[in-house]
Amino acid sequence: MVGTMALLPSFIRPTRRMTKRPARPAHRPPAGDEAVLDAPDDRLSPALVAAGRGEYAVAAGLLAETRAAADWEHRDRYARRLAGFARSRPEWYEEWRAAGPEDAGALLVGAQLAVDRAWPSPARAEVLREVSPLITAAARADDRDPVPWRIALDHARGTRAGHRYFEELWEAAVRRAPHHYGCHVAALRYLAASWHGSHRECFDFADRAAQDAPADSLVQALPARAAFGYLTDGCGATVPRARLDAAADRAMALSARLPAADPAPAEVRNKLLYLLLRLERFEDARGQLPLIGPYATSFPWDRFSEDPLGHFLRLREHLETAAPRTVLAGLLEAPPEPGGGHGGHVRAADH
Repeated sequence: MVGTMALLPSFIRPTRRMTKRPARPAHRPPAGDEAVLDAPDDRLSPALVAAGRGEYAVAAGLLAETRAAADWEHRDRYARRLAGFARSRPEWYEEWRAAGPEDAGALLVGAQLAVDRAWPSPARAEVLREVSPLITAAARADDRDPVPWRIALDHARGTRAGHRYFEELWEAAVRRAPHHYGCHVAALRYLAASWHGSHRECFDFADRAAQDAPADSLVQALPARAAFGYLTDGCGATVPRARLDAAADRAMALSARLPAADPAPAEVRNKLLYLLLRLERFEDARGQLPLIGPYATSFPWDRFSEDPLGHFLRLREHLETAAPRTVLAGLLEAPPEPGGGHGGHVRAADH
């Protein structure tokens, strides 16, 4: 990587603040203490129900609403979920695409779907290069939308693109939405993949981004994401404990600002729960349980088990009953990959 380190300062430089924040919809948690995995919110749920009937109009309307409101965080989340549905029901997406070949939502879901399908391939880089035109089409459908650029950042990591090209994509993404969480996660994962084990660079990027972001932005949880990468990677130089605690503290402050028992920040809180448990901050971890409520998420628990919901429930039970540290520790270790790799299970959505 000779010559690439000089690119890092401009790549992680702070960006200007955004003052306009989209309104957050209200959500109703499931009755009782029943836990659910990857629950959709009240806006996405009708779209998925209609999609189950083979109808695409509700999904198209939902993405059109997020586009009109410049609600990029929800747009990104919905596009991912709809692409996930399309993987199992490709005929549903093909009908939508045929009916609206220029529809920005359909193009966005198609780009995400293509990357999802290519990711598990042994020839990932080659297959991903073939789908580049789909990402370009999604980006051209609305020049304001940062989500196609988040997909492009993931695509660049999958094709092992060089730092100069990635930085161009990054600059284009943050021009559109300086604090878009998905784009920041994509950049963080690129840094980790490019400088494997160089977690300090990842923390530097995450800390700068969080310091520049509004207090209620999901980017405040980016250092916790860097900490998760460090704790699960098993490579690289040691990161000081104080930096891990600071990342957890920042994410806890964000969690306290967001609505409790809400599916929208559920993944951030589930990841924070893992981080607090690894740091043996058990009282703080217990404090997150009411905020998580019934909303378990596949990430990060699918890194440790083929049954992420069951894994979450076991952790929650042990934590609520003050289980010994050794019991909890056994639930926080990822099984080795075949061939001795790192990082748990490899899935289509691992990007």
